[in-house]
Amino acid sequence: MSDQSTAESSPTPDVDVDVEAIKMFGFSVWSYKMGEQVSLLIHLGDRLGLYTAMAGAGPMTSAELAERTGLSERLLREWLHGQAAAKLIDRTAGDSPETATFELTPVQAAVLADEDDSIDFAGGAFRGGFGPDLLDALAESFTTGIGITYEQQGAEAAAGLARMTGVRSRLELTSVVLPGLDGVVAKLEAGAKIADIGCGAGVSLLTIAKAFPNAICVGYDPSNTAIEMGRASAAEAGLTNVEFHPIGAEDVPADASHDLVLTFDCLHDMPRPDLAAAAIRQTITDDGTWLIKDIRSTGDFDQDRRNPLLALFYGFSIASCLQSAMSTPDGLGLGTLGLHPDRAEALVREAGFSQFAEHDFNDAANLYYEVRV
Repeated sequence: MSDQSTAESSPTPDVDVDVEAIKMFGFSVWSYKMGEQVSLLIHLGDRLGLYTAMAGAGPMTSAELAERTGLSERLLREWLHGQAAAKLIDRTAGDSPETATFELTPVQAAVLADEDDSIDFAGGAFRGGFGPDLLDALAESFTTGIGITYEQQGAEAAAGLARMTGVRSRLELTSVVLPGLDGVVAKLEAGAKIADIGCGAGVSLLTIAKAFPNAICVGYDPSNTAIEMGRASAAEAGLTNVEFHPIGAEDVPADASHDLVLTFDCLHDMPRPDLAAAAIRQTITDDGTWLIKDIRSTGDFDQDRRNPLLALFYGFSIASCLQSAMSTPDGLGLGTLGLHPDRAEALVREAGFSQFAEHDFNDAANLYYEVRV
């Protein structure tokens, strides 16, 4: 090997490095690994019903939680101490680890246990990590430039998304969001026809179907897995005014029959949101409303950094949203943060809509856009 090639391949000469800065940066990096492990603990607590068992029960030992749940005391003891270390539950010291008591406070229960009535419920967002097949597919997408669809992400992804977004839909969609739109509630009460495009497992559509029994509610999604979940939920609820079809946004009926069209947290996932918008223009009535719900972003990274959870959104994008948005060779690849207000307005105007209004319904993660012809 020549001296020149050796020089070119040699590492950078030693420079003075702040040892304390390295340690602090290392701590920051390892804290994300801790987050990964704590995420697993939260998933198990949700999956095994541990938070529900502790909610409102007051302080308890690991043995008492084991008796209440029928699960292994030793594993529960370790889980409880891990939760206390993460400051997710409160611990009172005992004479030994076995006699320490643990409590899920009302504040903690609102976030980790109360899926029915708490707008802040987050326990359902934790999936326990990714399997090796999905990890391999994610890595492969960096080589091919082609992402994986939501269907390919599996049933857990569909179920997890439904739980992560479902609480706000159930608690605020019909009481806060729809009443904030011009004339929409009156139409629904009178029997409007609704298209929920990219409906997923149908949480939002089912919420509307229950609240407005005269409305005709139709859900469209390309994921057969999600559609089957929606059909099962509709049947379980005994709803007869809702139906689901495994159809992508570009293929919805061009019959100008829908009085209300919903696209909730899905346009940025679509490979061709422009073609979806054009199809929506053909499926909506001339006096209909298109309601878009999408992630809060500005299109300016420095401004978006004010959001302390910004890295989480980029993680969602790499793992799911951008994957779907790049799942075809012609995908536009918006990703989780790609549909900021300026881009959303340009998208709908190019599709033939003339009215665009931005709404902030105090949803920390999303903005809403009311679109009309």
